[in-house]
Amino acid sequence: MSNIYESAANTLGLFNSPCLAKVELRVTCKGISDRDALSKPDPCVLIKMQSHGQWLEVDRTEVIRSSISPTFSKVFTVDFYFEEVQRLRYELYDISSNHNGIKEADFLGAMECTLGQIVSQRKLTKPLLKQGSTVSKSFIMVTAEELTGNDDYVELSFSARKLDDKDFFSKSDPFLEIFRMNDDDTLQLVHRTETVMNNLNPVWKTFKTSLNSLCSGDHDRPLKCTVWDWDSNGKHDYIGEYQATFKEMRGAMDGRQVQWECINPKYQIKKKNYKNSGIVILNQCKMHSFLDYIMGGCQIQFTVAIDFTASNGDPHNSCSLHYIHPYQPNEYLKALVAVGEICQDYDSDKMFPAFGFGAQIPVTVCVLFCVFPTYVYGCAGIQGVVEAYQTCLPKLQLYGPTNIAPIIQKVASSASQEMHTKEAMQYFILLILTDGVITDMADTREAIVQASHLPMSIIIVGVGSADFSDMQMLDGDDGILRSPKGEPCLRDIVQFVPFRNFKHGSPAELAKTVLAEVPNQVVDYYNNKGINIGMVGTHTNEQPNCHPYR
Repeated sequence: MSNIYESAANTLGLFNSPCLAKVELRVTCKGISDRDALSKPDPCVLIKMQSHGQWLEVDRTEVIRSSISPTFSKVFTVDFYFEEVQRLRYELYDISSNHNGIKEADFLGAMECTLGQIVSQRKLTKPLLKQGSTVSKSFIMVTAEELTGNDDYVELSFSARKLDDKDFFSKSDPFLEIFRMNDDDTLQLVHRTETVMNNLNPVWKTFKTSLNSLCSGDHDRPLKCTVWDWDSNGKHDYIGEYQATFKEMRGAMDGRQVQWECINPKYQIKKKNYKNSGIVILNQCKMHSFLDYIMGGCQIQFTVAIDFTASNGDPHNSCSLHYIHPYQPNEYLKALVAVGEICQDYDSDKMFPAFGFGAQIPVTVCVLFCVFPTYVYGCAGIQGVVEAYQTCLPKLQLYGPTNIAPIIQKVASSASQEMHTKEAMQYFILLILTDGVITDMADTREAIVQASHLPMSIIIVGVGSADFSDMQMLDGDDGILRSPKGEPCLRDIVQFVPFRNFKHGSPAELAKTVLAEVPNQVVDYYNNKGINIGMVGTHTNEQPNCHPYR
């Protein structure tokens, strides 16, 4: 083991660092004005965050048809920084049933606040402001809940049989709502299924939710489940309800069905021979966590790319970011070892591709660690990458420019091939170490957007004291990253961190920060693709006679 590698590795250890809180936000509106005298509005709320003076859309709720007081099932998850003012803007629109586009929708009002205000009050209620900042009679309520740290996902599949028929000329159009009972006895909407039209024996689509959202990690917490008959005027007919717990739902994990009687309390009192208003069935309950995928065979493919542009300084000069001290690792090595030491434990062969960019290599020199597109495909562990770095550095002429789109595209090509295999159980992590603002921003944005569809995450560590403000836009925490053509990222796959924030702390703290989002990114990818643990291929659950909740 080289002295540099040993020195860097020995700095890893236990530490106490401030924890970045994640907060779930839920939205409810009250008293929305009817712009159309003949029908109620079809509301949808956009949430935006302010970044560099501009409002960027983060996400939006579902559209609820014919409702003046909607409770949206969509949950927004945001990072909370105590030391920062995080400005939010909620915009309410009436979206016609003929289309779901915001451009043609009617603007009903907006509310601006800070995330700190919501968190401190837990439930913030404010009037919506119309155009010209006039106060409307409509109100928006935003509820905040801190995530407990349980990031496991649960996948549930419900159906029902022999539900009461509430319609005269056709059968009921049932949908199911699941509420979590909070500690203060209030109810929090967890999920609302789609509506299955004209069917007393509906099979609802499988859905996924976090265990935190479902029951706050408490398997015995009561859940209230209500079945409704959907009506186009928004006045849905009550069919019945039942109470459950996640502990009961877990009974469906071994392939058995779990059933509950759907009860209408009024019928139970009035009707002498009343039994129930139908049976609700949980057909499957599956839990998905990062550990499930790792233990189920998912392999992490770790790739490194290092910046060899001239802005790093002459490696022979002690002021250079690439200066090799006999016993003290430079910032590049510290970041490489901190992150790589963790990732290599999840790579079966521990052979890491190692790229460099921005340098000129003499034609006569054949080195282990080369500038793109030539690279080492078999550095043996992180120690091998460090040794290759030390070997090639004296043979390189640092040059430029700082282009990272080619390396992203290279790794994305491998991830794309993996995505089309039946097993699809390799996930790619690309670590890019750079000292400056990249010079191919447009191409990089395009490459990241395309990579967001693949089993891939990108970690960018900024080394040195350069101004990295423009790099923050690549990290989707401030809003949805879009390609130059306007195509949005499917998932947030980029994490950018300046090394200087951790310069006086343990490199392990850097590793914890830059890798914190990877487990969720892995689970989100496989969940979005419908790939289960140990599953070969994918399955679809077609519902020919249903439509989204209206």
